[in-house]
Amino acid sequence: MRDKIKNHNQLDWRDLRNPNNVLPHRETDKGTVVVPLVPADNTEGANTRPASSEMRGGPGFRVNTQFESVSVAQIKQLREFETPEISDALNRMFTMDPAIRNVVNEEALYGPAITVKVFPGDNLMVHKALDIVNPGDVIVVDTSGLPRNACVGDMIGNKAKHLGVAGFVIDGLVRDLSGLREIGLPVYATGITAFGPLHRGPGELCHSISCGGIVVNAGDAICADSSGIVVVNKNFVTDTISHLEDQRKSLEDYTANVKKGKFSNEWVDKQLSFDGCLFE
Repeated sequence: MRDKIKNHNQLDWRDLRNPNNVLPHRETDKGTVVVPLVPADNTEGANTRPASSEMRGGPGFRVNTQFESVSVAQIKQLREFETPEISDALNRMFTMDPAIRNVVNEEALYGPAITVKVFPGDNLMVHKALDIVNPGDVIVVDTSGLPRNACVGDMIGNKAKHLGVAGFVIDGLVRDLSGLREIGLPVYATGITAFGPLHRGPGELCHSISCGGIVVNAGDAICADSSGIVVVNKNFVTDTISHLEDQRKSLEDYTANVKKGKFSNEWVDKQLSFDGCLFE
């Protein structure tokens, strides 16, 4: 028993550790007393958890296995173009935050998205994603931008490689860098940490997420290389590929002429004239 105290209302936090929320007998100058930590008329339910601490099914625990996806043939066609070309074809609207970059190697990464939303600091749903991936898929993770815990390491990386996963795009951190380099899968992330995740949930799988400031749906095309990461929505991937192929010849000719010094800036003056620019 600790030193005697005259006022039993002066509780020591170290004495609050007991399963019944009631202090054990303590010695006082006047004898032994019991000090309740809850009012005597409110002892029922004293050990129950508050409702706000409970998790329930529904939002936050959804796994979607039925969704349309870009095809293997379409991914193959997109691979013929670098991300700046694809971004231009999308009117420069669907390129992720440049903070997400390949932290493992210099490999490009093209494939259908398997979208994962995790609770900050947790990666339970990243593990679950391994149950539904197909060879060539890209696991895209929304961590809400948490800059502390890693959500992918070499254990998940090894499992993913055996399952044929093409790589990862993560709006957050990874760990076990030496192990990830040995595995060799391209891993695009915002950085590295030794701080590992929990595995408790909640999280969602194959629903719409936000990664690098861009909405990503399960089945969208992910196009990533050393220049950045572009998301091609599955609903307009056909039109995007057609536009890229139509523009290929003219772009090649224009680039070749510029390299030879054959170009004109007449288009700049036309744009300035349209904007009402005054020359002095």
